[in-house]
Amino acid sequence: MCVNPFHKFRGLLSAVLCFLLAFQVCFGQNGPKTDTVFVLKPSRVFDGNTLHTNWEVVVQGEFITAVGPANSITIPANARVLDLPGQTLLPGFIEGHSHLLLHPYNETPWNDQVLKEADALRVARATVHARNTVLAGFTTVRDLGSEGAEYADVGLKQAIDQGIIPGPRMLVAGKALIATGSYGPKGFDPAFEVPQGAEAADGIDAIYRAVRDQIGKGADIVKVYADYRWGPNGEAMPTFTLAELKLIVEIASSSGRPVVAHASTPEGMRRAAEAGVETIEHGDGATPEVLKLMAKKDVALCPTLAAGDAILQYNGWRKGQDAEPARITQKRASFKAALQARVPLVMGGDVGVYPHGDNAREMEMMVNYGMSALDVLKAATAGNAKRFHLDQRLGMIKAGLLADLISVTGDPTQDISATRKVQLVMKGGQIFRQP
Repeated sequence: MCVNPFHKFRGLLSAVLCFLLAFQVCFGQNGPKTDTVFVLKPSRVFDGNTLHTNWEVVVQGEFITAVGPANSITIPANARVLDLPGQTLLPGFIEGHSHLLLHPYNETPWNDQVLKEADALRVARATVHARNTVLAGFTTVRDLGSEGAEYADVGLKQAIDQGIIPGPRMLVAGKALIATGSYGPKGFDPAFEVPQGAEAADGIDAIYRAVRDQIGKGADIVKVYADYRWGPNGEAMPTFTLAELKLIVEIASSSGRPVVAHASTPEGMRRAAEAGVETIEHGDGATPEVLKLMAKKDVALCPTLAAGDAILQYNGWRKGQDAEPARITQKRASFKAALQARVPLVMGGDVGVYPHGDNAREMEMMVNYGMSALDVLKAATAGNAKRFHLDQRLGMIKAGLLADLISVTGDPTQDISATRKVQLVMKGGQIFRQP
């Protein structure tokens, strides 16, 4: 029997259109009406600073319109009531250090991701990472570098914003800035020009061009590697001079962009803080003098505890069985010293090194390393919102702010592991996950 190929194509097209329509209804611009009204009735409300009981929250369209004690809230006649017994309602978590275009290094080493995986493959995988992230209750991420995937993070952000795919709000850094010869992949014949995981820029003219080009192509943040593993024996050493770092900050600031710095050596951290960066990522080798400088200049530390912990386990450390590696002991000490020095702390784990959707791992480790659960929750909500210049829209459960809300079973101010028990996820008034 002869089958008209057009009918086959039409059938396939119809199936694709049905799938896209269903996808949009769940997640996209054709989803819930903007005038939908919800009344959320949890057992507890953590508003970004304080825990309250017997509170209710009203959401209309994209925004929170009322918050307060149950007897003070007038429930609109057309409201859809969501009872959340035994649950705590919180602002959507804000991930401070993510790489949606990376996946765990025990699956594929970083070098191979940068050199062997096509950008199309990496973007396809990143769409799943974005979905897993928002379903885990992280409704905003600061994504600090595409790691060799050019400006794919800009496109990913646009796809989420346009409702094409589900995912968190994104602040993106594009390609990030490195000093020539410092970054990777490395270990190849010097005759070969190997693609790098970030963009090299040296000297005044090149820095002007690179920073402005990244901003022009969609970077919300300028990320710079203030040090890296390029010392004589492969140890971390500073890269950019203080003058170069100050120039990067000056150029970025004139466009309203913050600068963040990867830095783990005392000198790299000192230069970054003196130059005026807003956050320092990692900070493994922080000294009392550097931490004092950071506190004085209000430079926040994003400690990324979970990344180093994961990498050591990939390399054979049996956590809970083997003795704690020196690197972990040092990290505990530097984190404790940052707390004692009252350095502002950002919650961000360098997720991508470990699985997207497992973002709560960093919060658990911050508590394990000596921070109170309440302070960790503040850092992951109102604290990160303020640091990332989002506090006029996000980070608190407050009338007038966007309705990025999540609920978890239990009380995470008492047991931080409750952050894994996500029941409800709402972003901009749209429900992405519901009990």
